[in-house]
Amino acid sequence: MGKVFDPITIEILWRRLISIVDEADSSVARTAFSSLLRDAHDYTCMFTDRFGRELAQGTFATPGQAGAMALGIKKLINSLPEDYFKPGDVLITNDPWILAGHLNDVCVLSPIYYKGNLVAYTACVFHHSDIGGRVSSDNHEVFEEGLFIPPVKLYEEGVLNQAILEIIRWNVRTPEQVIGDIRSQIAANHVCSEKIKQMLEEASLDTLDDLADQIIDITEKRIREEIEKIPDGTYYSEGIIEQPKGRDDIVIKAKVEIKGSDIIVDLDGSSPQVDWGGNVVYNFTYAYVFMAIKSMFAPDIPNNEGCARPIKLYAPYGSIVNCKFPAACAARMQIGHFLTEIIYKAMAPVLPDRVIAGSGGTPAAMNVFYGRRKDGTPWHSVIIRGGGMGASLKSDGKYVFIFPANGANTPVEIFENDTPLIVERRELITDSGGPGRTRGGLGKREVFIVPDDDYAPVPPVNLGIQAGRYVYPPEGLFGGKPGRKGAFLVNGEEGNPYGLTQLMPGDVVTIDAPGGGGYGDPKERDPNLVLEDVIEGYVSLESARRDYGVSINPETMEIDWEETEKLRKGKS
Repeated sequence: MGKVFDPITIEILWRRLISIVDEADSSVARTAFSSLLRDAHDYTCMFTDRFGRELAQGTFATPGQAGAMALGIKKLINSLPEDYFKPGDVLITNDPWILAGHLNDVCVLSPIYYKGNLVAYTACVFHHSDIGGRVSSDNHEVFEEGLFIPPVKLYEEGVLNQAILEIIRWNVRTPEQVIGDIRSQIAANHVCSEKIKQMLEEASLDTLDDLADQIIDITEKRIREEIEKIPDGTYYSEGIIEQPKGRDDIVIKAKVEIKGSDIIVDLDGSSPQVDWGGNVVYNFTYAYVFMAIKSMFAPDIPNNEGCARPIKLYAPYGSIVNCKFPAACAARMQIGHFLTEIIYKAMAPVLPDRVIAGSGGTPAAMNVFYGRRKDGTPWHSVIIRGGGMGASLKSDGKYVFIFPANGANTPVEIFENDTPLIVERRELITDSGGPGRTRGGLGKREVFIVPDDDYAPVPPVNLGIQAGRYVYPPEGLFGGKPGRKGAFLVNGEEGNPYGLTQLMPGDVVTIDAPGGGGYGDPKERDPNLVLEDVIEGYVSLESARRDYGVSINPETMEIDWEETEKLRKGKS
């Protein structure tokens, strides 16, 4: 039997492990070149024990990357020869089927040695804004989507393999930014490694083995206790997701079985993989199924391997949720982000207080702009945008929220500094939140202009979009109404969000993010809250009357209580 830690020591050391990863996380914000990382926080830092079991991840980790990394790193480490790593090694890969599901997510992995022995691994996945390739959702194979890096050593015993950096440099549009971000990843791993060794020294430990065993076991016990509170049963749901025009919709079927303290999720019956980039690898599917279950049963417990042990997932091979190589998968979030919502939908009847309605940030909208400035220098920028979050039993949905992906909206000032484009408008959309007893969060409109003056870029400006909800709006729950659909317009005309759009000087692009679904009967909403919404511009006078049954005098902005009572009783 190994060393046994008392509860206070366990808590102190556990929290220190998390703070170490958060410190590595903070180093990214100080050293990353791309605004997608520095400002939108589309990256995840974590570390595992020497067996590849996740021990801690950054507090603001992205669920898709974190869940996929937890599976992928463990499998990768255990597939390599025992003596593969040496002190000073750094491995790099962006294989979608090993890690987070598309080529833009590049992983840098470093072994941690202490007193000559391997004690842990530290890793970070960055969503690199540029990985080359044809930046469009309508690619047919992964080969079109950019540079594919198999697991290779970037550093071997502290010596840089310059050839690998040169291969990357000559396959991307903005090499200085990409190489700079890779160096930021190496720096984050270095911070984590040094701090882990410092902790071991101060705690008089030679390994993390015993500490890892106890942390993981405690976590597993806690989440199993929460699952056991739910009656055994099997729960079903189905989600319909739009495809490009002219193709049949995608269907995702979910069966969720609660069996004691185990949860078995079966996605059998889901659509087969498709010939565009919406395909999802198993790891990414697992990540968002895990996200749903973890958030319902143990939202406050820090993530580690113990959280995952009660969860079993079956996703048929060759389906949209477990695609085969070499399927195109760059736009995997356009399907994968829905998995959390579909699991919520299955569990809503038994856990109505722990789920939310459909969100306009599901999927997050990723807009990739790139081209050349007038002097010929390349520019490339990726912005991720959220929509209105779905309402819950207790609260209205948040506005412009990236859920379940947990990213951040890039500030306008940063985008305009990184690109030659202009953001003319950025505003919340009135009536975009689904009506309900609690209202869905509002969606957002952004208007981009390609300048046609002395600062105009060399035409064309390329725009690739990964988004959704153009056909089917975010659903409400328990009588709540759906949120407003998304829209993509070029010069006022409907554009093609699944292809590569080429813009010319003077063109105007309008992108509307959807609003979240409402929760509960809108006519049960407190009329005073409806009045506040109208005053703030979130809800129109017409919607207040039509959807909420609240009559408001447009001149005095006061509630007509007599008329409201009639409206809510259906007598007016």
